Amino acid sequence: MDRSSFEKPVTILSGLGMPTKIESAAQAHAVLADWPTASRTAAHDIAARACQSAMDGEIDAETARATFLAFARRNDLLVPQTNGAIASGTIAGRTIPSQRGNASV
Repeated sequence: MDRSSFEKPVTILSGLGMPTKIESAAQAHAVLADWPTASRTAAHDIAARACQSAMDGEIDAETARATFLAFARRNDLLVPQTNGAIASGTIAGRTIPSQRGNASV
C-alpha cells in the first residue's frame, strides 16, 4: 500500500453527481487542483497543502484525509449517508427494486 493511501476512502459526488471514491492523497490533491480558482478558500489551501505533504512523506495520509474530508464536507461534496434499511433494500417493511447498473455508493 502506498504511504499516501487512505485507510478508508472518502466518497464524494463528482461530475454529474456520480459517487467517486478518493482513496489517496494523490487522488484528493487532483480533485483540489481541479477546483475552480475563484472558489478556493482557506479550507481548500489547507487540504491541498496537506495532501501534497502526505505525497511527499512529510505527514501521514490520515491527516491529509481528515483535511480533505473537512473540505468535502464544507463544500457539500460528500455522498449522503444512508441508514441500514435503505441500504439493505427495504423501507417500512417493503422491498425496493434493485437499481443494478447504477453507480454504487
